[in-house]
Amino acid sequence: QVQLVESGGGLVQPGGSLRLSCAASGDIFGFYIMGWYRQAPGKERELVASIGTSLISNYADSVKGRFTISRDNAKKTVYLQMNSLKPEDTAVYYCNLKTYTDYWGQGTQVTVSS
Repeated sequence: QVQLVESGGGLVQPGGSLRLSCAASGDIFGFYIMGWYRQAPGKERELVASIGTSLISNYADSVKGRFTISRDNAKKTVYLQMNSLKPEDTAVYYCNLKTYTDYWGQGTQVTVSS
């Protein structure tokens, strides 16, 4: 079984920054992708960014140049540095670990508002 524990959400003003962290534990072996998804009220869950074991990353167009995903393979932890936040970034952010199946964190709220 795999567990994902997220931290770092909160309330921030437009233009501000937040850093999300997600630590994985359990039976994790070999190649796996870690990433962040988000879901705003009334909208579908969408991919924000993902990063593989080889550290190749992928971003949604809406966050390119503002968000940076990174990971520490030894710690099985993924980070999302979010800069220049906009009100439209407001959502619940979910950590995801993908092997032969998907594992999800409990979600952390990010609110961007003045």
